[in-house]
Amino acid sequence: MINHARLTSVLAATAIASLLLAPTPVHSQAWPTRPVTLIIPFAAGGPTDIVGRTLAVALGKALGQGVVIENRVGAGGTVAAAYVAHAVADGYIFFLHHNGMASATALYRKLPFDPLTDFEYVGQVADVPMTLIARKDFPPSDMKELIPYLQKNSDKINLANAGLGAVSHLCGMLLQQAIGANFTTIPFSGTAPAMNALLGGQVDLMCDQTTQTIPQIKSGAVKFYGVTTRNRIKALPDAPTLSEQGLNDFQMVVWHGIYAPKGTPKEIMQRMNAALRSALKDADVVARLGELGVEVVPESKQTPEGLQSWLKLEIERMGPLIRAAGTFAD
Repeated sequence: MINHARLTSVLAATAIASLLLAPTPVHSQAWPTRPVTLIIPFAAGGPTDIVGRTLAVALGKALGQGVVIENRVGAGGTVAAAYVAHAVADGYIFFLHHNGMASATALYRKLPFDPLTDFEYVGQVADVPMTLIARKDFPPSDMKELIPYLQKNSDKINLANAGLGAVSHLCGMLLQQAIGANFTTIPFSGTAPAMNALLGGQVDLMCDQTTQTIPQIKSGAVKFYGVTTRNRIKALPDAPTLSEQGLNDFQMVVWHGIYAPKGTPKEIMQRMNAALRSALKDADVVARLGELGVEVVPESKQTPEGLQSWLKLEIERMGPLIRAAGTFAD
């Protein structure tokens, strides 16, 4: 004779055991169970790559897994951005990009991704000041002499940049707009060849990041006119800003943010954000970045909301400048 009470008890126990043994969704398992990839959209050894590699070690410590750098170069960062936008959203692909994430919306009339809808946001990372430098034998000795010299000789000035859409390109556009001049712009395939051309005297002027220029400035290999931040920077405390030397409210900073493919699980994004916050407090990271003039952003910006709102503001700021210049990458 069937004992219904006992049968019910056995079935209930079996059901509970089945639930406990059933495979759980991937995103709710311990993450990460293997190395995480951080995509860098520029060449190894460049400014963004330096920031990414410095950060990767501390991120790895916070996550308990290695963070592998993968450089996917091309089209001012849009090749890498498109790759990430269409990558599997499993929590193992992240993306470090700078201002190019915002400027691409104006530079490219046909963009294979939307920065505002095709990504998840981890948070902002760090700001890199720009510097205005020239070949060592460039005639003007300071900004007081430089501005009228550029205005008078604009048709003879060669302005180097690291490629169409690079922040050095945007900074050069902003400079020309600020002083009402048009130079001959020479794009290179990256920061290193542009700097080599300047050091060799093949070009006159360049706006570039402190990660690349501080050694050249301190050695006297280039002529240095000032920094592009609103306030003076710790790495070059005696260097005046362009704003305080007559270019009122001139500001161009290379800002960095970390993104993931749209749909990356919320709990993974939260853990990655916690890892980012931890990494940005790491003494070795802060010291290494500080040597290069890179400044960790305030905690209020190290959030998904902080990055998303800043990206929107930068799209609104840079779009009109690029469209007014009529310079497009496609």
